[in-house]
Amino acid sequence: MSDTLTLSAETRDRVGKGASRALRREGRVPAVIYGNNQEPTSIHLDERALYKALHTGHFMNSVVMIEGLDGKAIRTIAKDVALDVVTERPVHVDFLRIGEHTTVTVAVPVVFADEEESPGLKKGGVLNIVRHELELVCDAAEIPSEITISLKGLELGDSLHISAVTLPKGVASAIDDRDFTIATIATPAALKSEGAEDADEAAEGE
Repeated sequence: MSDTLTLSAETRDRVGKGASRALRREGRVPAVIYGNNQEPTSIHLDERALYKALHTGHFMNSVVMIEGLDGKAIRTIAKDVALDVVTERPVHVDFLRIGEHTTVTVAVPVVFADEEESPGLKKGGVLNIVRHELELVCDAAEIPSEITISLKGLELGDSLHISAVTLPKGVASAIDDRDFTIATIATPAALKSEGAEDADEAAEGE
C-alpha cells in the first residue's frame, strides 16, 4: 500500500496571477483543495517540502494529508501538478478532498519482474513498455504503491495485456472496455535482419 504523505499549508487570502507570483518569490507554491461537496479552499505550500514529496516517486498515488488549516488535517489526493516549462519547479497543485474510504482513480506505476524467466528476452528480445502506469480504481485507504507484473514464460512477439495481470483485492482497472496492452517482447532489428537473410537464402535454394 502506498505511504501517506503530509504537507503543511496556509490559506491564501488573495488569488490571481499577481498574488501567485508574489508567493512563489517567497518560496511558496499556490494550490487549491476542492471536491467532496465543499467549497474550494485556496492554500499555499512550502516549495521545498512539496519538492521533496514530489520526488518520493509516489506523490500522485498517495493520500496527502494537508495540515495547518483551522487546526485539522484534510485528507486529499493530488490530481494535477503544474511545472514551470523552463525550471520544472512546481508552480501550482490541485488537490481533491476525499474521505477515508472514498473510491478514487489513481495512476499506479508498473514494475516488471522475472525477466530472467522470459525465453523471449533470453533470445535477445527487448521489453517494449507501452504503459509505465496503470489507471486504477480503488479505496483511498488501499492505494497500491506499485503493480508488479511477471514476464515469466513470455516469448518473442508476445504481448502482455491487462487481462493477464492479477490486481490486488478491491482494485480494478479504470479502463474496462478493452484488453489493452501493457508491454510486448519485441524482436530486435538484428534478429529481424538475420531472419530475413535466412528467408532469402532459402528462397534462392529453391
